[in-house]
Amino acid sequence: MSGERRIEEDGGGAEVTDERRIREAREGARMNASAVLLEEVREQPAAWRRLLEHEPEIAELGGRLAAVEPPLVRMVAHGTSDHAAAYASYALRLLCGWTAVRESMSLALYYDVPAARAGEVAVGLSQSGSTPDVVAWLRAAAGSGATTVAVTNAGASELAAAADAVLDIAAGEERSIAATKTYTCTLAALALLGAHVAGRGAEMAAALRATAALAEAALPGLERAVAPVAEAYAGVQRMYVIARGIELATAAEVALKLTEVAYLGARALTATSMAHGPVAALDAAFPVWAVAADDASLRAVAEAVERARAAGAPVIASGPAAGALEGAAHALVVPAAPEPLLSPLLSVLPGQLFARALAQAKGLDPGAPRHLRKVTTAA
Repeated sequence: MSGERRIEEDGGGAEVTDERRIREAREGARMNASAVLLEEVREQPAAWRRLLEHEPEIAELGGRLAAVEPPLVRMVAHGTSDHAAAYASYALRLLCGWTAVRESMSLALYYDVPAARAGEVAVGLSQSGSTPDVVAWLRAAAGSGATTVAVTNAGASELAAAADAVLDIAAGEERSIAATKTYTCTLAALALLGAHVAGRGAEMAAALRATAALAEAALPGLERAVAPVAEAYAGVQRMYVIARGIELATAAEVALKLTEVAYLGARALTATSMAHGPVAALDAAFPVWAVAADDASLRAVAEAVERARAAGAPVIASGPAAGALEGAAHALVVPAAPEPLLSPLLSVLPGQLFARALAQAKGLDPGAPRHLRKVTTAA
């Protein structure tokens, strides 16, 4: 009868109401979304291997771009893709000597400044290939005479159609709202592209295969290691994530994951910039996550950690050189990559896993962040 609450019994004789069915369905969906996020973190090594199946196309694109000899590479993106662009500014310079910069879309879209110049390479990065301002900027760059490249997980997308060439990251469908495998596949694709431009394609491909094996071996231990750390920091509201050099992209990506998945007020900083004001906010309730690369940037990160500890902030160390950061409350060490430019593929793994574990420790759903959807179409 309309307006009445329908009641049945389950196998044990307990009442089963419509409200209970709805509640159980929502809980099941929540658990499934969380499981999908973890599955996609675990899937990353396999996704990198799938990318290697596209190496002939990446090599061909590398040859085309090498012939252009661009005086400048301009890149635009948002969010995770922008962090990949930050990585590319290092990787492309170190691999093939190109100056690659993250360009302001607003200059071209709002202030009538040319998006690029003839002879340059213009790169739009968007996992979905549907971000309106990235598409609009790439079209404007093409109109200015630049060679345009779309870096995307959607080869049939609007962004791909607007470009002269497509670098397909080949990550496969990503169901979780929080990007994981599309981020690391973008890094891997950019590293392969730069290596092929520089004539080091085979070397980079072999290093990527080895990196995938290292990640597979490390992931189970990292999953176990982040759980108690997440429990310890479940009450934290703010965190700095610091790094230097090529791992700065890792810091930005970890900060984003902590923000969107665990609703933490996380901010990425260079290790040196923390001393220029931000250190004043640190205290025992404001931890610092430090990404430590095993290279010349380690000293700057170590000095920043000393400052953080002096301010009373607990430090979570991660990366291949995490063990070298003295006084860290926790160390989440990842293996050293066989090619240093691939280190960020491994360094981001503890942050991805920690963000999920922290959300769970706070009673949140890490698989379905509020106010977000998978494809961002904001202008």
